[in-house]
Amino acid sequence: MIDRPTETMKASSGGEASKAGSFEELCRLLPELQVPDGYRAEIIRGSIVVSPWSLGYYLPIMRSIREQVEPHAPDGHIVDNAPYLFTFPASERGYGPDLYVVDEAAFRTRSRYIPGDALSLVAELTSIATRANDLSDKAEVYGKSGVPVYLLLDMQNETTTVFWTPSPRGYVSHLTVPFGEKVHVPAPFDCDLDTASFLTSEEEDEA
Repeated sequence: MIDRPTETMKASSGGEASKAGSFEELCRLLPELQVPDGYRAEIIRGSIVVSPWSLGYYLPIMRSIREQVEPHAPDGHIVDNAPYLFTFPASERGYGPDLYVVDEAAFRTRSRYIPGDALSLVAELTSIATRANDLSDKAEVYGKSGVPVYLLLDMQNETTTVFWTPSPRGYVSHLTVPFGEKVHVPAPFDCDLDTASFLTSEEEDEA
């Protein structure tokens, strides 16, 4: 498998599946899917999509985000990057964010799937495989689903975009800064995120 997303199966092999059953069908099929080590599976646009997990150098960036955001998380919310699938039934989506802040109470379940409305922040670090979905599909669904803050780190363009003020039409507000600058993370966090450590040593020298 190469560094691009791969559609493994559609909701129904018999043409148009009913909207009421297609997402449920994919949720049922996903645990049975044999996903290769180093890959993750998500439900996007009526398909199960398999793409590679993050590259090694993404980890220090995710740890930096966690360390900066965690002290400002809402009461009862935890910051983690464990591989869980968050579902958005109204949009028929199931995403596994790179990092997230979520109400810990949502994990008091035997279900494999965690409701997306428990999220207070999601962060995605783009790769060649995931970039298109991170920029468009996920930005739209997170916003329409009411996730208060979406942090999008465009690793190819070396920028950080903060989306906030979710609405039925998606996020109303967003701000993009280059790596190396600080960006404000709005309520319910209300803190500044320093992206200086997101630069490589070579990029730091140039800056």
